[in-house]
Amino acid sequence: MKHFFLALSLLLASFSGIFGEEKSLRIVTLNGTVTEIVFALGKGNLVVGNDTSSLYPPEATKLPKIGYQRALSTEGILSLKPNLVLGLEYAGPPEVIDQLKSAGLQVIIFPGLPSLEQTLQNILSIGKEIGAEEKAKKLTQEIRKQANRVTEKVSRLKSKPKVLFVYHRGTNLAQVSGTETPADEMIRLSGGVNAVTGFKGFKPISPEAVISSQPDVILIPSRGLEGLGGISGVLALPGLKETPAGKNARVISIDDLVLLGFGPRLGQGMEELYNSLHAPNSGKKP
Repeated sequence: MKHFFLALSLLLASFSGIFGEEKSLRIVTLNGTVTEIVFALGKGNLVVGNDTSSLYPPEATKLPKIGYQRALSTEGILSLKPNLVLGLEYAGPPEVIDQLKSAGLQVIIFPGLPSLEQTLQNILSIGKEIGAEEKAKKLTQEIRKQANRVTEKVSRLKSKPKVLFVYHRGTNLAQVSGTETPADEMIRLSGGVNAVTGFKGFKPISPEAVISSQPDVILIPSRGLEGLGGISGVLALPGLKETPAGKNARVISIDDLVLLGFGPRLGQGMEELYNSLHAPNSGKKP
């Protein structure tokens, strides 16, 4: 009996430590993807602030904001009194990250490579940091299952459409995606071919270059589509009407974070884009 009470005391002490540690966590997330991961792992109640790219889930949008992920301010983050700051490597500027570390905060920055394997690893790593390892494991298994379904279908394709990814913010700024971007990787994973491969990253290109790329499909995040006033606004961008995609009004729009976030909804994004790219008559008329 004495041994039983001793074991029980140790067990209760252990639980007390775990719960006490979780309750004391005050997390600030620096990127929308990281925010989404923490919430998907059931720890959203520990987040005390996030950046303006944190658009999902809806609860996350109601939390205090610390600026945009690439233009953060030290003061805004410190004012929330966090003891754990989580972000991807492109969160910055770098001096802000250094200042947070100098202030004694635990700052953990994860790789931001847009790939299936890196996404799964980030979820597992974040799960370990916030005490949600088992949930992280189950989530990664589900994402891999979804990804495998798409990969298997992609392997049986006899042809792949050329996809032009358009990124638009504001009235006059429209860019297209070259290689080594989240858009480029999502197009590849979902059974398409990037129509523009002559450069890395994003940049504006001439109407002549757009026409010569001969895309079959135009892909644009939903916020960009909304900003342009719908499909007719997309097709009004210079050169697009002269492409096969423009002539057929074949424009696909998917939620920004589902398409480009490489987070908990990566498998969903792959399935959605695959279905849109390869379903017959998937284009929408303006």
